[in-house]
Amino acid sequence: MLLAVATVGFAVTFWAWALLSPLGATLREQLHLSAFQQSLLVAVPVLVGSLGRIPVGALADRLGARRMFPAVALLTVVPVLYLGHWADSLAGYLVGGFFLGLGGTTFAIGIPFVNSWYPPSRRGLALGVFGAGMGGTAISAFTTVQLTATAGRSFPFDIVAGVLVVYSALAYLLLRDRPDRQIPTGTVLGRLTATLRMPVTLQLSFLYAVAFGGFVAFSVYLPTYLVSAFHLDRGDAALRTAGFVVLAVVMRPIGGWLSDRIEPIAVLVGSYSVVALLAVVAAFGLPLVPVGTIAFLGAAAALGAGTGAVFAMVAELVPGGQVGAVTGVVGAAGGLGGFFPPLVMGAVYGAFGSYTVGLVLLAATAATAALFTATTVRRRARQTVPPPGLQHR
Repeated sequence: MLLAVATVGFAVTFWAWALLSPLGATLREQLHLSAFQQSLLVAVPVLVGSLGRIPVGALADRLGARRMFPAVALLTVVPVLYLGHWADSLAGYLVGGFFLGLGGTTFAIGIPFVNSWYPPSRRGLALGVFGAGMGGTAISAFTTVQLTATAGRSFPFDIVAGVLVVYSALAYLLLRDRPDRQIPTGTVLGRLTATLRMPVTLQLSFLYAVAFGGFVAFSVYLPTYLVSAFHLDRGDAALRTAGFVVLAVVMRPIGGWLSDRIEPIAVLVGSYSVVALLAVVAAFGLPLVPVGTIAFLGAAAALGAGTGAVFAMVAELVPGGQVGAVTGVVGAAGGLGGFFPPLVMGAVYGAFGSYTVGLVLLAATAATAALFTATTVRRRARQTVPPPGLQHR
């Protein structure tokens, strides 16, 4: 029950967080934007939602999910309504997108909450199930363009605002924090400083920046990529993006489950290697059907499994009272990993009229992450994680 409520909250706030990206091509025409301006418009909520996870994760350790989930859901209503009714310029959408980023911070609330309720032997799967709430971006991809076309520009925003209000009330009534959870002492700034000094924080941040950052970048920029590179209409591009997101979402708990059964390291090395290979395939500009479709869906599956595996490692390597703070930093890194690729892709396409260079950079990054996981991170895991016979007692 508690896991379900937290997962729904994550999905609803991510639905809000992703409202602008399906409208990127439409807003580009309406506001007469350049490719870079369009990329910036859809990337700003990603940036703010990412950086916001750092203080929100630290506050979640202190205040608990029962307070934080309703508060963030209610506050997100304000930018949602503003964007739906009053934004009418690039500056207006950038301001609204800045505050819409708040919806992307709930990840740092749910991870320590779920982590506190489940034993080590089940945390990978439980955290993967919660992480499937990132499927809220799929809801946005499936519905935003269609609802805007049939019922007007404000309609999808009004629906999301209403859902957020209802969820905030239900979360306050139904969620409860574990009574014996570890509540950290000291100031938020002091704990964040200590968290940033932990080598494991920086290592996991890099891994999540590649895995979740890759997912976010694709979910935000794939509609634009499909329209520009393959000349699809916007509705078709949005639906294909939704399929990418759904597959990644389904694979996230599977990645957590596999991490419980084997080890997160093996899942991560496999995931990054698959992404690197398929990015090279996509860089050749082969036809969308079937090669391009297989490449993008395969990357979705690998990135989804990788995101589940990273937080299975967080549960293993980070003490309970620091999970929220570490999650905030790692989650921020993941979001930042999704902020820069759309800007790079927009700049690359503007300069060369092709996405090849951007896809080659993705392949090189994923290959580097696979090598880093197999060497440096594996050594740290061996030093930290107890033997299998003791680990799940």
